[in-house]
Amino acid sequence: MQWTDISDIAIELAEAYPQQNPLELSFPDLYQRVMELEGFEGDPDHCGEKILEAIQMAWLDEQN
Repeated sequence: MQWTDISDIAIELAEAYPQQNPLELSFPDLYQRVMELEGFEGDPDHCGEKILEAIQMAWLDEQN
């Protein structure tokens, strides 16, 4: 997975952290959780706030 795989990342996060409210997670913590996902190969320097916000919203959608 790369940073542009927003939906795949959101699915993985929802499965890995089913009790976590994505809106209660800081962007640095969200960044770290994405970096720790198995199969994630994105460049650590190619992520910004817009990408993290998109991941956060997609993760929220996965839970609903």
